[in-house]
Amino acid sequence: MNWNWLLVIGGALMVLAEVLLGGFAGFDLVLVGTAFVLGGGIGFAMGNPVIGLIASSVLCILYIVAGRRWVRSRIHIRPVPSGADALIGLQGVVMRRIDAHDPGQIRVRDEQWRARPAPGTGPFEEGALVTVQSVDGVTLLVR
Repeated sequence: MNWNWLLVIGGALMVLAEVLLGGFAGFDLVLVGTAFVLGGGIGFAMGNPVIGLIASSVLCILYIVAGRRWVRSRIHIRPVPSGADALIGLQGVVMRRIDAHDPGQIRVRDEQWRARPAPGTGPFEEGALVTVQSVDGVTLLVR
């Protein structure tokens, strides 16, 4: 059995698995599989399966030691605030009086939200301009 074929087929299967399973391994299988395919190709070009195994090993080690951190930093998914959390820091207009013991309503981005004054602030009268400080469930805490 030619080890170069095993490297090429094994590497292709790794890449295929990563693609079919939606990137579950964080792109690692694609790069390790590519190292296997390249190593197998080098082995074929040199006519020596040992050189193919050595090339694959060196490429995999280089990726794990140096390339993995760089790749992870490039594909890192940064969370994007959504829902009520996306409103933190935005300003709104009081639509119904807000008091510590009587939540009111504010309008932020053309939406009305239930609101209470943040600790140490308030009350706020209708028409006042407030800033969303935080979120407590579905209630905005404003200052």
